[in-house]
Amino acid sequence: MGFFEDISPVSQTQAAAESNQIDTMMGHASDALASGMSLHAAMLCRDALQLARARGDFNRMARICMPLLEAQRAIRFDALEQGPAQVISKGSDIQGLPEMGCYLFAPNLVGADARQFRTAANAAGVAVFVLTREPQMSNGLWPIVGVGERVVRIRIEPPNNPDTIDPQWFNYASEQLGDQAIEDAMKAGEPDDPAAWRVDDFLDRIDACPEHEKFMMALAQACEEATKMPVPTVVRRRALVNDPYSF
Repeated sequence: MGFFEDISPVSQTQAAAESNQIDTMMGHASDALASGMSLHAAMLCRDALQLARARGDFNRMARICMPLLEAQRAIRFDALEQGPAQVISKGSDIQGLPEMGCYLFAPNLVGADARQFRTAANAAGVAVFVLTREPQMSNGLWPIVGVGERVVRIRIEPPNNPDTIDPQWFNYASEQLGDQAIEDAMKAGEPDDPAAWRVDDFLDRIDACPEHEKFMMALAQACEEATKMPVPTVVRRRALVNDPYSF
C-alpha cells in the first residue's frame, strides 16, 4: 500500500498544499542564497525542514539539507572573516545588537545562554557563529558544548592564547563538536529502529552544530534512508543521557 493510498481526499488536499508551501519556501530560500542573504536563506530552510518532517516528507527533507548546508557555510565563512571571537562571560558583555562574527560563551554562562543569544541575533537579522566552553578541567582541557534538544559535548585543548580566540581554533572546535554530534546521533538508537527515528536523532542535535557541513550531509543521508522505509506509527523513545557535566 502506498503512503497516501489510505488518505481521505481532504487529507490529500492538505498534503498537496503543505508540499506546495515547502516548495515555495525553498524557492524563496534559493533566491535569498543567490542574493547573498545567507541568514534569511538558512532560516527559510530550517522552517521548511521542520514542516517537511511534520508531514513525514523525508524526500523533501533530504533535498532541503544541501541548500541549508550552503547557507550555513556562508554564515560560518563570513563570521570567521571578522577576526578573533568575542568572549561573553556575563550578560553585560552584550551591549545592544550584536555584530556578525564569532562568539565564545564562557563561565559563568552556559550553552543554553549561547543558544538563546544566537536565536535572538538571528531573529534580529544578524548572523552569528556561537560556541560555549565550560570551566577548564583538571587535565587542562576545555569542555565545549552545543545545545539543541540534546546536548553535545567534547573536551579539547584550549587555544595557545586563551585571551585571544583566533578563528582557526574556533573553527577547529566547531568541527570537533559537529563530528561528536554525528557520532552521538548514530549511537542514539538501536540497529532495528525505524529509519525515521534516526532522522529525529539528528534533528535533536542540529541546533548544537548548525554550521557543521558533515552533520548536514549525514542528516541528508538519514533522510534518504527514511524514504525507503514506512513511516513508523510508534512514538520514538530515548533514554536520558547520564552525564555528570550536563546542566
